[in-house]
Amino acid sequence: MSAPPSGPRDTLDLLRSETQVREGPLVTELEGVTVNPGEQRITADEFLLVGRSGFSCHYRKGHGVELGGVRPEHAGELALYLVGSVHAAVACINGLMPIHASAVAAQGKVVAFTAPSGGGKSTVVTGLGDLGLPLYCDDTLLLDLGAADCIHTMPGHKRVKLWPEALALTGREQLELVSPEYPKYYVTPTAGDVDEPLPLGALVFLAEGPEPAWRRLSAGEGIAALADDHYTREMFDRVNPHSRAERFALHARIAAQVPMFEFVRPKTVERFRETCAFLAERIAAISAA
Repeated sequence: MSAPPSGPRDTLDLLRSETQVREGPLVTELEGVTVNPGEQRITADEFLLVGRSGFSCHYRKGHGVELGGVRPEHAGELALYLVGSVHAAVACINGLMPIHASAVAAQGKVVAFTAPSGGGKSTVVTGLGDLGLPLYCDDTLLLDLGAADCIHTMPGHKRVKLWPEALALTGREQLELVSPEYPKYYVTPTAGDVDEPLPLGALVFLAEGPEPAWRRLSAGEGIAALADDHYTREMFDRVNPHSRAERFALHARIAAQVPMFEFVRPKTVERFRETCAFLAERIAAISAA
């Protein structure tokens, strides 16, 4: 795996530099392979995404991101790709590991929440924002594995996206539609956001149940829970080929350094505030440890 720069601040500076965008030619081929609309391809130092509308986002390590064939009507689709697939690809190529998670900041640490798509990650961080916990990222969290004794994170994009049913659950006012093909709505984080590297204080796996419940996972449970079939993990594996044993060692390291928990809660409007308050109390306890 390619190593990121020596410190978290250097890593963040590099990431910001590498995700700078500029106008360029329309590109539809990478290493002799045609990339069709709606598809993407990644190599050790290059990434190409062709949007469903036909424009291209082309990244080369050390050269930033070039946008080709973009028209004003592509703005919504393009914005989604830039904070999603393109951001994750640049991170992978520069030695960072993306995980499918949304997160808040608490007492100088990051507490991240992960679940399959539709599992409530964005909903949870929105509710915690109403209780004073600032947003750290929505949907993709970047891990900096460069330090031996600590796993740092890089802040992500600062606009939360919610499905209509999550808007009803949280009672939040919808802003603009993300895109017609991805009918989520942006909302504003009520507690603001944090935009600096922070250590990963805890990783919380979300589940649904009749009553709020919280338990710490064993090391073995944590290693198993880190298995992820999200597209960002596939990107990471393509850029950083590794054996089954190497993947296990990576998961074991994360499980050893980061406390992992399961949070079960009912997903009902009537109990949403109660479950967020329950969660906020647990976050306060683990962040103070």
